[in-house]
Amino acid sequence: MKKTIIAAALAVATIASAHADTISGLMNTGLGASGSSDPNYKLTAVSNDTPVGTVPVITNDSAWPINPWLANSGVSKWITPTASQGQSFDSWSNGTYTYTLSFDLTGYNAATASFAGRLAADNAVTVKLNNSVISSATGFTDWTSFGANSGFVSGVNKLDFVVTNWQQNGGNPTGLRVEFGASNIAAAVPEPETYAMLLGGLALMGAVARRRKSA
Repeated sequence: MKKTIIAAALAVATIASAHADTISGLMNTGLGASGSSDPNYKLTAVSNDTPVGTVPVITNDSAWPINPWLANSGVSKWITPTASQGQSFDSWSNGTYTYTLSFDLTGYNAATASFAGRLAADNAVTVKLNNSVISSATGFTDWTSFGANSGFVSGVNKLDFVVTNWQQNGGNPTGLRVEFGASNIAAAVPEPETYAMLLGGLALMGAVARRRKSA
């Protein structure tokens, strides 16, 4: 009987604890070989200069416009709308390039989620978490911090980095750079019904143990 009580206490303590974890799926831009497509980001472009089905491409460190853009590193790299990273876009009107990153919080308590990061863009970027604006920035020579501690949902979440490339007739590339820092989320706490089922089962185990002892 004593062993049954100890087992019950340990089981309840185990399911009641909500351990903290990092958010998987928050991927920096440019994780891969230069010149290859970035598999973590999807690109939707509203521009006359990009073909249908355009995918973001990871830049090469030694090609323009890296410098004056922030230099690539082993942590992240710039991604651009086409394999020609120095291509001039949007000669006659502003272009919009939406880079989308999805991550799944299934099994976690979305209300406890948070993250921080930094980004840069040519020329300006608005960041949306599940369609709600959480940050904006302008510039490609320095970092701007961004993050969120609310607005997450259970299941799949979506981060949109909406880059605006200002109109310029010549010498007008565009790109995005994102690095994530700290992130935290707690495992989902079981529903009360889960506790009831567990305790009911343990009570049944105790009854069986008592009957065997009496016999």
